[in-house]
Amino acid sequence: MLRIRLSRTGRKNAPSYRIIVADQKAARDGAHVDRIGHYNPTTDPMTLSIDSEKAQKWLANGAQPTIRVTKLFKKEGIIK
Repeated sequence: MLRIRLSRTGRKNAPSYRIIVADQKAARDGAHVDRIGHYNPTTDPMTLSIDSEKAQKWLANGAQPTIRVTKLFKKEGIIK
């Protein structure tokens, strides 16, 4: 099963995240199928960039978003 989830990047105490599509059993920062955006919660205001076309395509193909990614999608208007 494919999941849409966050992959951590950035240095110690300054996280930023990539929004990726990966196999459910893959490691958090391991192999992924596609990268659809990025999220930086440490900036003021937070930075969020999502390719909505890719996100819609993966959701239509059955990829399940995690709880945090679902909240981010709702903020961007991808999921209602």
